[in-house]
Parts: sequence; C-alpha cells; structure tokens
Amino acid sequence: MAASGTAAPRRLVQYVVVRSDLVHTLAWPLGAVITQACHAAIAAIHLNYNDPDTQEYLAELDSMHKVVLQAVDQASLSSLSETLTEKGIAHKLWIEQPENVPTCLALKPYPKDIVHPLLHKFKLFK
Repeated sequence: MAASGTAAPRRLVQYVVVRSDLVHTLAWPLGAVITQACHAAIAAIHLNYNDPDTQEYLAELDSMHKVVLQAVDQASLSSLSETLTEKGIAHKLWIEQPENVPTCLALKPYPKDIVHPLLHKFKLFK
C-alpha cells in the first residue's frame, strides 16, 4: 500500500484482443492464433516506438504486462477497432494476408486506467 500522499506506480499494460471464433468455431490451430496475437503486439509497439509510454514499457523488459482478451467474432473485433479509432486510442488491427481476414488487434502500451473502460466488456481469452 502506498504511503499517504504518494501516488501508486503507473501500471502500463498492452492489451491484445483476439477473435475467439478462430479457435472455437473456425478450428484454426491454437499456434496460428497465438502467432496472430504476436504479430499485432509487435506491430503496435513498432508503430508507436517513439511514444513515451511505449519507451517506458520497453525499458521494463522483465516486467512487461500484457492482457489477452477475446472478441467473439470479426464484427465484434471490427467494432472495437472503430471505437478505439474514434477515441484516439493507438492500436493495430492485424489483418492476416493473403486471406485479408482481421484476426486480432493490439493497443500500444497505455496506463491501465485510460483504456480499461473501453475494454471491460471483453473477457480474458480462453
């Protein structure tokens, strides 16, 4: 517990949202879906490399915090991407090629309290 008058340390989190229907309905191999999440996470970091929060997140290499959530389908994922864009939240919607299929998205690292309200309806990926 933080001492009175001292702020708790900021918790930077990188959220990744993956379509759960890829595994549960469309029978994609789990490894292929994990690969999609890796692509999106790295792309979001690359696109926002010079961002101060991204630099702080990368500086804490051994204590990075990621949360992987599930979107039930492509429509849910696309809707989230549109909402994030409208709210000015930097993210990368990963579209698998050559199939041109949106599979997941990853946000750049943000303080948890900034982005969690936009993601609260998504459950942890199972």
